[in-house]
Amino acid sequence: MTNRIPSLSREQLKRDWPLLAVIALLFLLGAYFYPKLPERVPSHWNIRGEVDGYSSRFFGAFGLPLIALGIYLMMLVTPSLDPKKRNYPRFIGGYNIIRWTTIGIMALTHGVVLMAGMGYKIDAGKVVQPAVALMFILIGNQMGRFKHNYFVGIKTPWTLANEEVWRKTHRMAGPFWVAGGFAALLATWLPAPYNFAVMMAVIVIVSLVPVIYSYFAYRNIAAEDD
Repeated sequence: MTNRIPSLSREQLKRDWPLLAVIALLFLLGAYFYPKLPERVPSHWNIRGEVDGYSSRFFGAFGLPLIALGIYLMMLVTPSLDPKKRNYPRFIGGYNIIRWTTIGIMALTHGVVLMAGMGYKIDAGKVVQPAVALMFILIGNQMGRFKHNYFVGIKTPWTLANEEVWRKTHRMAGPFWVAGGFAALLATWLPAPYNFAVMMAVIVIVSLVPVIYSYFAYRNIAAEDD
């Protein structure tokens, strides 16, 4: 495991060659399919898995690759800007999982958009939801190891104000994220719109419960200090 802070450096780019290869492949696929795509490309699906939104041919071919590249660069730059940047090497495994799973979901979604643009009938939710569920499981498994920082993790006024609240909140939230990920994964086999409803419920629960917990954890610690 490297003890370096992620940054936009030549050494980091060399280490990230597999991730950069994935992003490059997205652009190559976009260039290949661009002449074959219609003027309007499906880009949004409703809760029943039906296309209800379209984008331009250019965005269909290159929009998600550009967003993926932007996310990749942002996640290299932000640690260097963080006042707590020296903590990143202490949870670099979890940070890299976030980077990889985010780009992976972008790549999968790009494939769905291209296939839909080529006329294949595809339910984006049935394809993307398992990937998002897996991301929840992987990140949840690492969440208890996240160290105090300003860009990654559960950032509330109370977790940012107190490192002990941060530690307790992330240790509590990790199992919630893992359980939520498995629930969303199992819900993939439910018919629409029930699979979508479970996914939304999971997102709300794993987002809201840790926020509430962090508030009460902070209150308890503050009461003990008085």
